[in-house]
Amino acid sequence: MRPMAEVANGSEGSAALKMKTRLLVWALWLLGLVSSKWIDGFEDLNVTEQHYYDQSYGVSYASKPLLVGLTLINGAAAKGAVCLDGTLPGYHLHRGYGSGAKSWLIQLEGGGWCDSIRSCVYRKNTRHGSSTYMERQIQFSGILSNKAEENPDFFNWNRVKLRYCDGASFSGDSQYKAGQLYFRGQRIWLAAMEDLMSKGMRYATQALLSGCSAGGLASILHCDEFRGLFPWTTKVKCLSDGGLFLDTIDVSGRRTLRSMFRGVVWLQGVQKSLPWSCTNHLNPTLCFFPQHLIANIKTPLFLLNAAYDMWQIQASLAPPSADPHGHWHACRKNYAHCTLSQIQFFQGFRNQMLNAVKGFSSSNKNGLFINSCFAHCQTERQDTWFAQRSPHIGNKGVAESVGNWYFDRADIKVVDCPFPCDKTCHNLVFK
Repeated sequence: MRPMAEVANGSEGSAALKMKTRLLVWALWLLGLVSSKWIDGFEDLNVTEQHYYDQSYGVSYASKPLLVGLTLINGAAAKGAVCLDGTLPGYHLHRGYGSGAKSWLIQLEGGGWCDSIRSCVYRKNTRHGSSTYMERQIQFSGILSNKAEENPDFFNWNRVKLRYCDGASFSGDSQYKAGQLYFRGQRIWLAAMEDLMSKGMRYATQALLSGCSAGGLASILHCDEFRGLFPWTTKVKCLSDGGLFLDTIDVSGRRTLRSMFRGVVWLQGVQKSLPWSCTNHLNPTLCFFPQHLIANIKTPLFLLNAAYDMWQIQASLAPPSADPHGHWHACRKNYAHCTLSQIQFFQGFRNQMLNAVKGFSSSNKNGLFINSCFAHCQTERQDTWFAQRSPHIGNKGVAESVGNWYFDRADIKVVDCPFPCDKTCHNLVFK
């Protein structure tokens, strides 16, 4: 077994390192002012959507991006597999061809969670709680692209994006009749898989279950279930992008994310779907955290995560509720506005992430790519998945690393050196 490789830039004195950090942060801030543009995004923050700008990395498209229509799962209602508001769930499917005709990639959509009646009532009137509000067509890019020059290993596979409309990472099974709320994530997962199997996925010779953010957590939770759908002759693996949510202490000394997850688990009946290998010795809330699950997953799993995960910075490490005086307001929006002590706090979070994956990474079957970026979800965006200036660790990009791991071309377990050494990051900066 090969240990995790950490790309290092050599040792430096603490004073020199502090000065280097300050100078680089200032330079990156200036670069951001010059070359950034405003775009909508980061919808995975719980309930409220934020706006961020991100540096333009010159991704050019040779042709119009692929738009794929929404398919509603017509038989789902009879199984009780409905969105929060009772509407039908759905997915977007683009058929594979040639050598990829019998290969399937399932991408589970992200979009935060709802952990209270109030937040779920709000959510059911959005695209993350009702198919009424879902886009009828969405763009397939990054790992979902149909172009070899944008997605070299999976471009001609059958590629599916399963829409997220339950608020519990496709894992709840409960109901709140008074508020007409249906917590049916587990049933949606099962109904979608049954529908896709009937449309040819049962003949798959290769399959990859992937997901981003809350969908990345779902790909971990459902990984072994997904493996069980296929005969052992089918090559099956799983990928979690931005789904390594940690049970960590926030800037006030409390555990904000644990409190949120507790609400999700108990409100939506998630405990019934969690693996017995975890719940037989831990509280169900803790078993919603990937750090307590990944070592026991039997199916090969690849973890792709930013060491300074921007969702976790904003919603778990330094949320407004933990920062009543606003000392972290500027920092959580833009890393260039962080003080040295705040950057050191984030370094501690990175260390916790590396500790959480030690046992997982000791298995030959698993893969790992943790880059030292202020980012979140890197598979669906073309500029971070596969482009001329996409993020790298050493000479390894995201798409190349995932492809090499899936097809057993190389053992991929790479960990970036600590911030601010990585010059290839596509960092997120918020209004």
